[in-house]
Amino acid sequence: MTLEPTELITSDKNTSVKLVKALLSQARQRKKQGQTVLEGVHLIDAALRSDYPFVQILLAESAHKHPEVQQILTRLPTYTSILTLSDALYESIRSLGTGIDIMAIINIPTPSLTMIDYDCLILNDVQDSGNVGTLLRTAAATGIDTVLCTSATAQAWSPKTLRAGMGAQFALTIYEGLSSQDILDYVQTPLLATSSHTDTLIYEHDLTAPTAWIMGHEGQGVCEELMQCATPIALPQPNGQESLNVAIAGALCLYETLRQRRYN
Repeated sequence: MTLEPTELITSDKNTSVKLVKALLSQARQRKKQGQTVLEGVHLIDAALRSDYPFVQILLAESAHKHPEVQQILTRLPTYTSILTLSDALYESIRSLGTGIDIMAIINIPTPSLTMIDYDCLILNDVQDSGNVGTLLRTAAATGIDTVLCTSATAQAWSPKTLRAGMGAQFALTIYEGLSSQDILDYVQTPLLATSSHTDTLIYEHDLTAPTAWIMGHEGQGVCEELMQCATPIALPQPNGQESLNVAIAGALCLYETLRQRRYN
């Protein structure tokens, strides 16, 4: 059965339209409202598979009969609010290029931090949304389900980070806005951090026990406060390059951890 469009919205003065525009473009508004936007069928599908609740669905009039959109609409709880926008209005607010024009407003989860004595990933002021999203995706792929982000880390639930993470956020518990002291107070798992100032290669270090990998700022690395409490681990770079991209370094660390535990 094809679900028919709801009342057509054509004005950018509509309250939901104004909210979506702000959430898509302004980190301050996402923080203030405690909400973000999922754009496209892939992210919405990831949320549905995780039974994550939606605040509202917005879609373009022409997208209503698309089979993937119809499938999404039939899977939504009956109480879900759905707004249909004129194609021109939808195009004026979207941040993606041409595609299947559907988006959803969701509330950003804010779990309360408790003591952690198991595997986790710590993002210490990683500022690029693409790097953060890639690290979240890698964490989910390697079985890490807890991520802690210090306050200057890019928003884990921003539209750009959500796209880079490909929906990995829905498989993770993510704590944001933490201080270095929060990390030291709540993470009881031994801290590990990559460093060029050590002779301990990652392949020689035992990673079979629970670990808390710290990935640092793209330019400055892990902050001194955390580095003083962490075991420095070196990633070999035989050709003498200055450093690895933080998302690449994180993937190497997490996959070596996985290899030692399951594939030795």
